[in-house]
Parts: sequence; C-alpha cells; structure tokens
Amino acid sequence: MGMGLGGKEACQHVVSFLIGAALPTALLVLLASDRLGEGLSTISSSWGRTPTQLPALAGSPPSQVGNSTPAAGGAAPTATHGQESEFAGLAELLPKVATDEGTVIITSVNEAFARPNSLLDLFRESFRAGEGIEHLLDHVLVVAVDDMAFAHCTAVHPHCYLLEVKSMNLSSANAFMSEAYVELVWTKLSLQQRVLELGYSFLFTDVDIVWLRNPFWHISVFADMTTSSDVFLGDASSLDNWPNTGFYHVRATDRAVEMLRRWRAARARFPPNHEQAIFNEIKRELAGELGVRIRFLDTARFGGFCQIFHSDMGAACTMHANCCFGLSNKLHDLREVLGQWRNYTGLTPEEKKTRKFTWKDPTKCGTPDKKDLSINP
Repeated sequence: MGMGLGGKEACQHVVSFLIGAALPTALLVLLASDRLGEGLSTISSSWGRTPTQLPALAGSPPSQVGNSTPAAGGAAPTATHGQESEFAGLAELLPKVATDEGTVIITSVNEAFARPNSLLDLFRESFRAGEGIEHLLDHVLVVAVDDMAFAHCTAVHPHCYLLEVKSMNLSSANAFMSEAYVELVWTKLSLQQRVLELGYSFLFTDVDIVWLRNPFWHISVFADMTTSSDVFLGDASSLDNWPNTGFYHVRATDRAVEMLRRWRAARARFPPNHEQAIFNEIKRELAGELGVRIRFLDTARFGGFCQIFHSDMGAACTMHANCCFGLSNKLHDLREVLGQWRNYTGLTPEEKKTRKFTWKDPTKCGTPDKKDLSINP
C-alpha cells in the first residue's frame, strides 16, 4: 500500500530530526579523536562513574602510536632491540595493570621512599582512606629505580617494575637538584615515553601525593596533557599557569609521543634542571609548533603545600607535599593531611553542610624557614 502525503511529510520530519541529532555527536567524536579510527570508548565504572558513552577519556590503546601495534589485543607491539633491552618485561606487564580504557597509573620510588612506613606505604594507605578509590590501586604501576626499592615494593604491591639506572646510585633520599635527583626525575620520562609508544595512556603521580577522590572525573576529554599546577590562575587552558609535573595525565597519541621526545631533547638546550622547569620553558613551543593541547588542574581540587590557602576538603582530590624539603617533613605533614581527611569523612552529611572544612597549614612544610635542602623534596 502506498504512503499518503501526510505520511511522507512525517517521515521527512523524522529523518531531519535524526540527522540534526547526529551532527553534534559526530562533531564531538571529531574533536576528541586524533584520527578517524580512534572512535569512542566507554568510561569504565572502574573509575567510579556510571558507564557512559563519551569520547575516550584516556583513550583505548590506539590502532597505531608511533611504530607500535595495539597493546591490548592484536599483535604484540614492535620495538627496537634497544627498547626491548632497556624496558624488558614492560610490554608484558602493562596489560595486567591498565584499566579497560588502556590507562596506567604510574608512580616511581627509590629505596628511601619504598621502605616500610615511608612514602609508598602512605601513598597506598591514602587509596584505602579515600572516597571509593581503593580499586584504583589495581591499576597502579610502581616503578622502582633500585633493587631494594623493588624488593620493598613487591612485598606490599602486586604491580612493580624495576627500571635499572646504571649511571648512578639513586637509592638514597637525594638532595634537591643534586645530580642524582635530576637524573631520577628525567629517568621517569623515558619510561613514560615507552608506555605511550606501547599504546597506553598514563597518569603519573609522585609518591608524595595522597589520593582522596577519583581524579579521572576532572581529566579533560580533549587534552593531550592534563597537569596539576603549582600556581593556578583560574583558566584551565591558560599557559600562564605554572605546571607541576608531579601529577599529570597524557593520552596515547602520536602527538603525545612526539611531545615526550621533544621534552626529553630540550634537556640539552637549558642549564641542568629538572624536567618540570624545562617543561614550563617549552610549553608554548609544544602548544604552538606541535599543537599539543594542555590543560591545567585547579589547585582547589589538586592541592599542594605550595598553594594550600585553606582550600576546601569538600572539593579535594589529591594533596601534594610540594614546597616541602626533607623526607621526614613530608611524611609528618602528609600523615596530618590523612588525619584531617579521616576526621572530615567521619562526619555525617548534615555535619558537613554546616560549614566549610579547610586544610590546616602544614606544620613542617610550605614556608622558607621550614626548608631542609639536605634531603630530596
């Protein structure tokens, strides 16, 4: 039976509506992807959210990043002999640690930080004390830079990786900006670049950061790199913000791999300095020449002792013992942070509504008179 004129008009209206509804979705996919084949990814409930179809937050392992084949499923990633030797076993370990979306949380430790009752124990404790984030420990890769740190790690954590640094001994709590300290912070970049080349996104976190809430809720969908800040000026996209690369997320894309390559290469262009200072020097180059999309995290949520300013516990995701010199000082003040947090989370919802709960000033960190330059910050 033929369709009447009214039926044809109704059909045309339906088709027009469907096309109009599809266009914003198509635009969102285009903006969130670096290539047409990257597509959408489900943001897993393992990150503490109800699964929702959105552009890849951290990105499923892409079909091709650099010279690598997919890390999750398909053929094993290809690597040069030098890469396989330098990062032996890494490609086999990453699938065991990564989220369903292909993201690995990475921290690094030496013997001083990994020994019992030191920073690694406190770091892990914060996941258990935090709001619904203990499961994220399953996706943390602890990179040990000496044998004793690796032994300490394997005693308490399921996913440990030994990155041997043969150029110098990195096991001690080295002085800030000492040769060993600078080597330690640059060493992490080489491994992070390899993680990207293998097709995995990563969220790097210093071990002197306590986690309180799920940070993935605040990672930009559209950014190649989302980083915490020492100083946040209010605009997440402004390159005038001061980055703190003790906590940052990078999506696995070709552009991100090139960003890490240029970042590491820039070390030779500047006087001996740590990786954060040099990133701050080249961030505009990376954004302008390479098109890297950088977003900064608000210190109100991703706090640190540099800019604590009585920020609200009700918004806090992490707290970083930056602007703090001395391992014992860090441990003391981070334990105080967890103590304050436990007091806060022990309140009823009604009690939390009565007033704003703010962090106390650190007892041993944060001001010039409290600096002890003899020990690694």
